Amino acid sequence: MLELYHKINSVCAQKVRLSIIEKQIPVQEHLMKLNGDQYHPDYLKLNPNGVVPTLVHDGRAIRESTIILYYLDDVFPQVPLMPVDPLRRAEVRLLNKLVDDYVHNACIVLTFAIAFRPGLLKMSLAEREAHFADTPIRNRATYKRDVIENGLDSGFVGDALQDMLKFLKAIDAGLKNGPYIVGDTYSNAEAAAIPYVLRLELLGLSGLWARYPAVVQWWSRMRARDSTQKAILSRMAEADWAPFRNSATDPWPKVEALVKAAA
Repeated sequence: MLELYHKINSVCAQKVRLSIIEKQIPVQEHLMKLNGDQYHPDYLKLNPNGVVPTLVHDGRAIRESTIILYYLDDVFPQVPLMPVDPLRRAEVRLLNKLVDDYVHNACIVLTFAIAFRPGLLKMSLAEREAHFADTPIRNRATYKRDVIENGLDSGFVGDALQDMLKFLKAIDAGLKNGPYIVGDTYSNAEAAAIPYVLRLELLGLSGLWARYPAVVQWWSRMRARDSTQKAILSRMAEADWAPFRNSATDPWPKVEALVKAAA
């Protein structure tokens, strides 16, 4: 039996749902609210970091979205999302490593600076600090605190943008060899990349890949792909869309200026 603990708007959970749908694997879902339920003792037994997703296969928990992607391909090889060629497999892993090492934290910084900041600023300082204190991943509180206070003027934003540009450049480089990031077929490179490109779009930052025509075309196809619709877009309720629709100002002019200044 395969079970998935996840949240609709979690980019890491979206990666895993994309893989599950592409591989046509039946799964029992447990939808988390992340309003404190991730710190319930029963859930922490499955995932001590108190994050999503967590995959449970026949009673045993598998954590970390990238590890879950590889696990699913090992255990359910009927629709492979890893290339056969060892070099191509290494390229998929490199893209996933880039996401894990740089892109995910950049995504958190930009999401909090643009989408989550207005709601968090309505909290009292004590409420915000309690929110930060809950997370077992302590270093994240540092940059969340800073971007909530300073928005796009935070010193963390510039580094986040550079990491996202590195990510988009890597996608563009991969697309020079075929219609997908790594060759001729959809792979775990797509499953890893799609949620973060979508998040940039939702944040109003699609201008970041305007310089890459191949990425523009790839994204148009990936956004319309059945698995993207089923795993993410068709599942987003109004509450999931709200943080991205309620921004008082368009962030792109400021972000564009920051990118140009760093060039």
